[in-house]
Parts: sequence; structure tokens; C-alpha cells
Amino acid sequence: MIQPASNSPAICRTMLRDGRVLSVAATVRPRANRADVKCVAPGAPALGERIAEVVRLARLTEARLDSRLQLVLGFDAAPQDGERNWELAAVLADRMARGAWQPPHGTADLIALGWSDAWQLGRVDGYDAPPALPEAHSAGTELLLGGAGLPHLGALTGHADPGASVSSVRTWFPLHSGGINDTLAWVEVSVSPLAAADVDAAGEEEDTIAVPGVDAAAQLAVRQALAGARHGDARGLGRWRTVVRFSEPRFTGTSYQFALVMADRLARGREFVPRGRLIATGTSAAWHAGLVDTVAGGEAKLALILAEAAAGDRVLLPGAWRDAMPPGWREALRAKGASCACVDRIGMI
Repeated sequence: MIQPASNSPAICRTMLRDGRVLSVAATVRPRANRADVKCVAPGAPALGERIAEVVRLARLTEARLDSRLQLVLGFDAAPQDGERNWELAAVLADRMARGAWQPPHGTADLIALGWSDAWQLGRVDGYDAPPALPEAHSAGTELLLGGAGLPHLGALTGHADPGASVSSVRTWFPLHSGGINDTLAWVEVSVSPLAAADVDAAGEEEDTIAVPGVDAAAQLAVRQALAGARHGDARGLGRWRTVVRFSEPRFTGTSYQFALVMADRLARGREFVPRGRLIATGTSAAWHAGLVDTVAGGEAKLALILAEAAAGDRVLLPGAWRDAMPPGWREALRAKGASCACVDRIGMI
């Protein structure tokens, strides 16, 4: 178990675009069946959800993580809409409070500015420059700037880029709402190997799967689908830390699940990679048996796939659609340089 550095709050400061200094204070306590991360931002309750998401995603790059602690993060001011410099400060305060990382010896004031669009990869994309920066290393001040100064979280401890061990794959699925918003949406699955010592500590397979940005019901459905589908692999369980992201997190239904399962299999090297995109629609009541079931809206989804398909794309559909294709649909798809298969059961497709 990682021991917190002390009972005192770990404090990391950041600077906002208008020059204000914001302090992030992090403390830990026994989890006691509470949420793993609790965030407090004055006058901005919605910001707390984003803070927790950033911290949880960044934790996925850690070799070891003890889930028996609750982290309490507090901001002493509310950043304006669109401000993101606080992200790196929150990640570092979290690690300092849990004893997972400490700033250089003699640091009296840690200031960090940085943001990322892929914390789950440990990447630090850059920072928004304030009117003036404090002098680094003056009177015990340590200044960390995301981007060229700190390109990834591994650099904090002299390690390799944690994203180098992550395999990420996107697949597409037809998102049909009956209007002009119909589109091919993507689902991205990123997997990184669990350390051997973490396999037994990981608990249930679903505990190793994170799905940021969607509601609790969708998170549960994604975790159950992936955990079920991995049962069919020879050594598919207990080996991966997984992050799932959607291009459009607001959706209903489960027709994305076939694309999700295929993205997971591609990321883990269980399928052949197509020349273009992999587009799939389908669900299952028994992913553990590899079965692919039909979904509603077949005619509209086939029309959308045909309109959006490009050369090299591979389209996977439920086996039940095999004899229900509109006349000429396969030929039209083939004429665009794409291919199609109707699948009853997943395997080597």
C-alpha cells in the first residue's frame, strides 16, 4: 500500500490566464466505501466532475494504484470557463498526497501549468501562458510547464513515455437518431499491460476498465461487454488496464457494442487490422459466448454506412442481416472499395 507523504495537505499552485494564482490542496483518508476522488471548487459544482475525471485518467499511467484511499481535492478559487492550466496541478497534488511522487528536495513552492487531451496516455500537451511567470528555482520555487518542459508524466521520474506502452484503436459505428445528426461515431479502446504484481490486486475485470465522459449506466454496459467478450480469449482476463472513449458520449442503446468489442480485440492484437476503418454495428446478450445479435434501425444504418464508406473500410454487421440487405447494397459498397461481412460469432474475422 502506498503511504501518503504526510497527514498535511499536499499543495500545488497554478496560474490562470488572467494572472491569478490558484492553489490545489489534496488530502487522503481511508476510502470507507466512499468515492475514490472527491473534488471541491467554490461556486463551480460542475467543475468537480471534470477535476475527478482528469485525476482518474492520469492515475491509469501509474504502475501501482491503491484503491483503498480516498483523495479530497480542493480549489481555493474557481477558474473561468475554458481554463485548463489547473489540470497538471491537480494531477501532481494527487500524486504528492498519496506519496506516488514528490517534487525535488528543497522545493518550498510547486507551481505547475499544463493541460492534456489524453491524460490516460500520460501526455502533457501544453499550457496557457499567463501575463507573467514566476522565476523558476528562486527561493525554493519549482516551476513545471506542460509541453516542451514536461512532455509526459513519465519525465517526472526519469521514466519512458507511459503512452509508449499503450495500444489505442478506434472503430466506427452508425449513430442513428432519425435526422440530420446521423453520423458515423467512433469508439476508442486504449489498453496497457497490468504489472504482474497488480493482476491479483486488480479484482474483477470490470474494475480495470475506465469509461470517462458517459453516465453510470453506459459505463456499466461497456465494462460488462468487454469483460464478457474477453472470456473467449485464451488469456484475455486480468492482463489489461483499459480506457474507453466515445466521440459522442450522448447516445442510447447498445448497437455500439460490436464496434467496441472489435476495437478491444484489435488493440490487444486479437484481430487482423483492415486497410481502412473498421465499421460495425451489433449487440449481444451473451458476449461471453461470442454471439453477435441484431439491432434495430437496420435500413437507416445501412444507408448511413453506404454513404460514409470509403476505400479500404471493413464493415461488420450482425449475421441476422445477411438475407435482409437492400438490393444492390453489397455491390454499391464494393464499388466504393469497401468490404462487408455478416457475423454470427466473434473469432478471427
